[in-house]
Amino acid sequence: MNSNPAKRTVLVIEDDLSISNFICSVLQTNGYTPLIAEDGKQAKLMLTSHCPDLILLDLGLPDIDGVDIIKWVREWTNVPIIVVSARGREADKVEALELGADDYLTKPFGISELIARIKTALRHADRASNLDNSGNEVVTVGDLKIDIGKRRVTLGEDKEVRFTAIEYKIVSLLAKHVGKVLTYDFIIKEIWGPYASSDNQILRVNMANIRRKLEENPAEPKYIVTELGVGYRMLEE
Repeated sequence: MNSNPAKRTVLVIEDDLSISNFICSVLQTNGYTPLIAEDGKQAKLMLTSHCPDLILLDLGLPDIDGVDIIKWVREWTNVPIIVVSARGREADKVEALELGADDYLTKPFGISELIARIKTALRHADRASNLDNSGNEVVTVGDLKIDIGKRRVTLGEDKEVRFTAIEYKIVSLLAKHVGKVLTYDFIIKEIWGPYASSDNQILRVNMANIRRKLEENPAEPKYIVTELGVGYRMLEE
């Protein structure tokens, strides 16, 4: 992964040239090097030849469904994928995220939001590639600090937060993927195992308990937010 933000390459896979040209202009203004692919076949060629640092993917391509692009990419690389699509149904978001997309933006979107999502996805990729093999990572979100190596969570001036074993697993899982949406099903399988029920009631109960311990106002969380119908995201900032 290229560590110089000014040289980060972003592959825009989009068949609408007016949209792809607009996105490329935004990327160049913000110091990224854009590449354009107008369909799935061209995208595959550019992915293997240019090895971009991040992919912006429209699902509605003329020759290959964007979902199949996600599957193909995840067979050989963990490059960040942000879906940028007019498909706004929760089922479409869940499917893309479950298959390995890092984030999902529904058209139309704001420029500042797009750039923020790109920065977050790249930071997450850098963090994952630089993670000490011992797992000694500390994630900080505002006043919240999760020391994954020591299995310790603190708020403010070193005030330790006590969690049950399951609650801590959920918090540390979100911390390891800070800034990324984790679907309900992904969290359930990671915490309770691959044969766990897909009913997320037990997850909601644990999340309510976590928020009571972390948030000043659990109804307006500032650390872990709900992506309605999709899952949860630990905010980076």
